[in-house]
Amino acid sequence: MKTKTILIIISMLLFLPAFRGIAQKTDMSGEWKLNKEKSIITDNQLFLAGITIQLKTDSILTTRVYQNGNGEEYPFDEKLSLDGKECKISIYDMPRTSTATRSDADGSINIKSTTSFTSGNGQEDMNANETWKLDNEGQFLVLQFTNKMSGNESTGTYYFNKTIK
Repeated sequence: MKTKTILIIISMLLFLPAFRGIAQKTDMSGEWKLNKEKSIITDNQLFLAGITIQLKTDSILTTRVYQNGNGEEYPFDEKLSLDGKECKISIYDMPRTSTATRSDADGSINIKSTTSFTSGNGQEDMNANETWKLDNEGQFLVLQFTNKMSGNESTGTYYFNKTIK
């Protein structure tokens, strides 16, 4: 059971995020749900089903909700400064170190993270590089990611619709 949970969390972290936002021009703050028709989701893997963002001038607070094929959800919170300083948290007993920066040019937010875990092969690190931004019309929050682990690399793009409440 512990191995399954660790694998689920690792898969989840493969699709972790970063965020875009120039608060005056575009606002990423709010609740976002994955657009499954526009996004490509790999079978039998966790995916980022939704994210709530609180974007401030110097930091970003996210609540990410990952989901598996059975509909089980795995949420976690992460607060990052936007000045490139390392922030450390633990996600389901796995240490994670992240940095976040915001682009002055396009308002995108880049998050780089390393999550460490133990597998059957011993200690492993999953390195994620994510860029979050709003599309040109502001209709979608776009997550572009590259994840590297054990010599394997995966890339992708997820699209999120803002939930109106």
